[in-house]
Amino acid sequence: MNAPHAASAPAKTSLLRTVKSVAWAFLGIRKKSESTEDMARINPFHVIIVGILGAMIFVLGLVALVNWVVAK
Repeated sequence: MNAPHAASAPAKTSLLRTVKSVAWAFLGIRKKSESTEDMARINPFHVIIVGILGAMIFVLGLVALVNWVVAK
């Protein structure tokens, strides 16, 4: 019997790969080939969640930095 077409379907990636992809997107430096490969593999829902969390961490970090500088 023939095996299912699992080899032709792109393998799903881990959450760590999604975090790395979103981090590179925040920096704006990414090879087009790697970005295209990630878009084929990464779950869009995970990208949205990681992106929102990354933006929140960035904003909270800026607020903490400003409070620290102003307190001095």
